[in-house]
Amino acid sequence: MARINLRPWREERNAARQKQFITNLLFTVILAGAVSFGISYYFDVQMDRQQARNNYLKAEIAKLDEKIKEIRELERQRERLLERLNAIQELQGNRPLVVRYFDELVRVLPDKLYYSSVSRSGESVSVNGLADQNRDVSNLMRGMDSSIWFGEPSLSQVKSAGAVRQFDLSVPLTKPKEDGGQQ
Repeated sequence: MARINLRPWREERNAARQKQFITNLLFTVILAGAVSFGISYYFDVQMDRQQARNNYLKAEIAKLDEKIKEIRELERQRERLLERLNAIQELQGNRPLVVRYFDELVRVLPDKLYYSSVSRSGESVSVNGLADQNRDVSNLMRGMDSSIWFGEPSLSQVKSAGAVRQFDLSVPLTKPKEDGGQQ
């Protein structure tokens, strides 16, 4: 006897295919959602890490800026100290010169001439004194002019005060050229 299949196999096959399609579609949607969530999470983590690196670098840059400020301040202090040191060394170096200038003032002093006051202002010396004759003042000026420690003297005034002459003169100070020996 012949067997006849009266079951609706095509409809069952179509239903099974549709069920399989919906399952595959649902799996694909879930997989796509998971992949997009994973990618989004990965990029969020990367952005957070990069933000943390940026914050760290900003903090380090701020620290370095502070150190640069400290270094600049130290350099300014160093410059000020060097200026002070140079000024002190210049004063130390000029100390023997002051003694030498006064020694030279005594050396060029002619007989019968007396200093009443000597004052130094910068690079010049003002001299006030008393002389018996004008010739003594002239000899003093010649002596100063021939000295390697003084420049050309300038006579301000000469007054007769009885038997003596009162004079005022100024003379620039010079440093002799160093040629290996001193006078």
